[in-house]
Amino acid sequence: MSIFGSTAERAVLLLDDGRIFEGQSFGKRGISVGEVCFNTSMTGYQEILTDPSYAGQIITLTYPEQGNYGVNPGDVESRQVFARGLIIRDCSPVPSNWRSTQTLDEYLETSDVVGISGIDTRALTRHVRETGARPGVIISPCKGEEDIQTGREALAAFGGLVDADLASEVTTKTEYRWSGDLPPGLLPVTPEPTPRYHVIAYDFGVKESILKHLKRVGCDVDVVPANTSASDVLARKPDGVFLSNGPGDPAAVTDAIEAVKELVGKVPMFGICLGHQIMALALGAETFKLKFGHRGGNQPVMHIPTGRVEITAQNHGFAVKAGTMPEGSSVTHIHLNDQTIAGFEHVGLNLFSVQYHPEASPGPHDAHPHFIRFTQLMKDARL
Repeated sequence: MSIFGSTAERAVLLLDDGRIFEGQSFGKRGISVGEVCFNTSMTGYQEILTDPSYAGQIITLTYPEQGNYGVNPGDVESRQVFARGLIIRDCSPVPSNWRSTQTLDEYLETSDVVGISGIDTRALTRHVRETGARPGVIISPCKGEEDIQTGREALAAFGGLVDADLASEVTTKTEYRWSGDLPPGLLPVTPEPTPRYHVIAYDFGVKESILKHLKRVGCDVDVVPANTSASDVLARKPDGVFLSNGPGDPAAVTDAIEAVKELVGKVPMFGICLGHQIMALALGAETFKLKFGHRGGNQPVMHIPTGRVEITAQNHGFAVKAGTMPEGSSVTHIHLNDQTIAGFEHVGLNLFSVQYHPEASPGPHDAHPHFIRFTQLMKDARL
């Protein structure tokens, strides 16, 4: 019997191993190829979609009901949706929130993002966990074998994320001084630092929430493109350098790795996610691709010196290889699900980084103090 129904507008998710999932068309109609991954957050679909770290990926949201509170302009994390597609179980047709301006379905359509609903996301997530994050294609609508063949051809042309420098695709093209406002409820720390700290932030795919938290702790932030040279940064005489999150293979972001090598030891540094990986590579460590990554707002991380456990927000498919960190550095955090490195520091070089997202948008707030730690590094460097 055919997998296709009679009159309903059907959509299909086809994986590179031949596995097929049938669902309904959702969002923009078309064909979209990317690496299929999953995120276990229960809320925050808009922040997830607009996180540049998802460039090149099709996101499966494991929580079954999505779209309940709609979409609004205040919750975007970047200038556009960077995910290549969205896979969900059910989409609420009627959002219930006073801030909502669009349904999730409408938002995907206006953002040119192909989606598929009605998927058994439990079965898909188990498959990804067992076989690894893998290339897939959403075909929406899918009317028959001809559409399936078109999808197979698009899938065969997808190069995957290994060796992919996606940071150069999502980064800002021109530098700018970030001047956004803090949202209600995110109050500045008091007393406010005087003078404020001048921070250069490398944009490998930076999220708005990270910039807001830097401002909250007293930083004036200049955001620069991913390929900015170390000499350009040092000429500005910053108090600190921040290395942002971002998509793709960290080892492929060679310009940034070389720049960080030159910056190490000359200015306090703080890295998050891809920035954490780039910092480690600049120090001589190695990275590798995780089987299915860490993505969600419920990832347990332990601070090794104290044994304190933080529940963190994470989104990455690569990690720093244990045993390759250079002398003088120390691993400060480990991911409790698989014991991978989740943070390190080098006291002598005045730098530290974490593999997770302390701004936690969406997610828990356990790791907010990392931003204050960064300002303390810069304060100490002034003395």
